[in-house]
Amino acid sequence: MASAVQGFTLIELVMVIAIIAILAAIAIPKFINITSNAEQAATMAVAGALSSANANNYAARNLSTSFGIPIADCTDVINALQGGLPPGYTVTPGAVSPDTSISCTLTGPGSTTAPFIATGVN
Repeated sequence: MASAVQGFTLIELVMVIAIIAILAAIAIPKFINITSNAEQAATMAVAGALSSANANNYAARNLSTSFGIPIADCTDVINALQGGLPPGYTVTPGAVSPDTSISCTLTGPGSTTAPFIATGVN
């Protein structure tokens, strides 16, 4: 009795390796850019949280000055954010506009930046 030989031919193995190499060549550049996109998205999310915290504080201060915290500059907005600013982020103040708001810049990981406005500056 002759036993049947089992296995893959050399051509089949080369074709599978070629397909995997093509898929890797397409996928790797997409994954390399994911880190910078994630850093920018995280910085924008924290800037949005700062804007939201500032808006809530501004509304509370309009009800009564005993509510909320007084905002004098961009760094005071950090105190309005519950839990404070995450590590690795810094806030840079900008110019004060006539309507008592300040254009601020949040700098996050990877030197990503996102703008936000501090309103209700006392």
